[in-house]
Amino acid sequence: MRAISLAKFEDGIVNEDAVIARENAIAVSDGAGGGGVFAERWSQFLVDHLPEKPIKNYKTFDKWIDGIWEPFYNDCEEEAKKVGGLFLNKFYDEGSFATLVAVWKDGTWISYGDSVAFCYNKKTGKLQHSFTRLSDFNNPPYLINCKDPLDKKGFRTGKFIVDDDCIVFAASDTLAHYILMMYEVSHRDWYGEELILAVDAQTKNSNFLKSAMRLRKIDFAKDVIQKLENCQYPNQLKLHIERLKRWGFIGHDDYSLVIM
Repeated sequence: MRAISLAKFEDGIVNEDAVIARENAIAVSDGAGGGGVFAERWSQFLVDHLPEKPIKNYKTFDKWIDGIWEPFYNDCEEEAKKVGGLFLNKFYDEGSFATLVAVWKDGTWISYGDSVAFCYNKKTGKLQHSFTRLSDFNNPPYLINCKDPLDKKGFRTGKFIVDDDCIVFAASDTLAHYILMMYEVSHRDWYGEELILAVDAQTKNSNFLKSAMRLRKIDFAKDVIQKLENCQYPNQLKLHIERLKRWGFIGHDDYSLVIM
């Protein structure tokens, strides 16, 4: 088990992702700093308060968020009052935003936003995941707000089929896009329509996909899964991602990886 989270490769940048790897669950929360304030605190708060037992439906998820947001809001309100001015107004107007994905030991997963849970079977070579389709990474993600009601459309849940040949892991959006992209490119006969849709979107993600599609052969298990498994420490993951950036396979972001 491991949980690694890296800030953007710049000086003085706050990492807005948060991760946990417990004996019975793993989770990633990606704090969205594009709106609101305290994104990194909200993401950390969400993973720290993840229930021990699996959340199995939207009603339970909504009840859990409803039961934890207030202490966070009150603490941050006090902090915001010390700063005052526009910062305080921004907190009142917008709150704090983050995604969340979690997987429990029984294979149950939940997601809200574009952080993604995966289950890869090394024997069959099949990848299960919590996301929709590759081109949907181009859409604004659903975000959990510390003060506003959830949107039921943003919640997804399911259960992975897990056996001894499986590795269960989760990643924040940019790393997750790379993983799903490489899997689909390595099985382009299965995902032809989805890949065309993602290329035709003409976004920065389309450019990463074009770079990956220039590869004549991808051994997903060896080139993607094993290399991520070999990243035992933050510096190893950083070096790996720096290589992926040089090759034009991945974007500039915070990067989080948790493995069960």
